[in-house]
Amino acid sequence: MNRRKLLGVATAAAGVSLLPGKAMAAEGDLAARVRRYLDRALEKGSPSVVCGVIRGTQEYIAGASRKGRDAAPDRRTVFQLGSIGKTLTATALARAVNAGTVRLDAPLTLPPGFTVPGQGPRRITLGDLATHSSGLPQLPPNLLAEADPYDPYAHYTLDDLAAGLARTTLLTDPGTTYQYSNFGFGLLGQALAFDGVDAMVRRRVTGPLRLSDTTTELRPDMAARKAVGHLAGEAVPDWHDHVLSGAGTSLYSTAGDMVRFLRAQLRPERSPFGDAIELTQRPHFTATEHLRLGLGWHLSSLSDGRPMTWHNGGTGGFSTCTAFSRRSGTAVVMMVNTFSEGNEADGGLRPVDSLTFGLLSELVGS
Repeated sequence: MNRRKLLGVATAAAGVSLLPGKAMAAEGDLAARVRRYLDRALEKGSPSVVCGVIRGTQEYIAGASRKGRDAAPDRRTVFQLGSIGKTLTATALARAVNAGTVRLDAPLTLPPGFTVPGQGPRRITLGDLATHSSGLPQLPPNLLAEADPYDPYAHYTLDDLAAGLARTTLLTDPGTTYQYSNFGFGLLGQALAFDGVDAMVRRRVTGPLRLSDTTTELRPDMAARKAVGHLAGEAVPDWHDHVLSGAGTSLYSTAGDMVRFLRAQLRPERSPFGDAIELTQRPHFTATEHLRLGLGWHLSSLSDGRPMTWHNGGTGGFSTCTAFSRRSGTAVVMMVNTFSEGNEADGGLRPVDSLTFGLLSELVGS
C-alpha cells in the first residue's frame, strides 16, 4: 500500500459520521442473532470480531475468528477504539459544565503561543468543538507532512500544534455548519486539561465508571490480550498520539468495558454522574434533517424511525461502532481488528457500522 493511501487512512479512520442502514428482520434468540452478525463480519473481511449486546436485563458478549474458536476474542480482548473515545472527552466536558467550572458557550482558550483561529461574528466555543460545528478542518494542516503512514499522529508535538494552529483557516463560521473534526476534539481535550488529557479522562470518566481497560496506556497485561490490527490483510502497528488524544486516536478498550459504558448510557441515573451523561445525549446542534449532535454523540434514527444514539471509530488497524436506543433499553458494540472503508452498495457505511446498526434495528424491532 502506498504512502498516499496510508495517509488517507489517517483522515478516514478515527471516525466517520454516517447514517444507519436498513433494519433486518427479527429471528432467533440473542446468542444466535449475535452469532449471525459475527459470521457476517468475518465474511466481510475481518480477521476477528467481538460483539457486545445489552437488551433490557440481558447482557451478552461473544467473539469469532477466522482462525477458529480458540483464537476468538472475548470480553477482555483489547482493541483500539478510535473515535468512540470522543464520547469520553465529551463526558469529561459535561462533568465540568455541571460542576460550574466551564460553560458550553465559553470561547476556546489555550495557553499563550497557541493562537485560536477565528472567522465570522464570534469565536469558537467549547460547545462548537463538542458538536463538530467549530469550522475547524478534520486535521491540523501540518499533521501529515512528516507523518509515519503507519502511525500518523505519533510524531506530533505541542510545538507542532502551535505551528499548525497558526496556519489553520476555518472552513466555516463557528456554530453554523457540521464538519467532523478530529482536530476540534483534540483541542477540546487540551482546553479541558492542557498537556494532561489522558490523565483527565481517567480521573473524570473511565476511573469512576470502572473502565479499567479503556486507556491510552497499554499495560503489560493488556498487551498480552490485545488483538493485532490489520490493514488490507497485513498486520499493522497501533496508533499513538500524545497531543490530539481527546479525539480517541490512540485509545484502547475492550467489549466488556464498552458494555459497561453503554449500560451507563442506558441508565444514567445508576452511574456516578448521571446528569453529565444526560447532558451529552441531549441535542445541542442540528446538522441536517436526519442528524443532530449531542456532546460527542450522534443522534439519528433507525430505518423504522426510532431514535438511535451512536458513534463509530477506528485507527489504522481497527474499526469499531457502538449504538443504543434508550427507549428500548438496547445497545450494541462491535469491534473488528481491521481498517475498513465505506461501501457504496451499503449506503456508504463501513461493514462494522452496517452490522452494528442492523443488529440494533433487529433487537429493537423484535
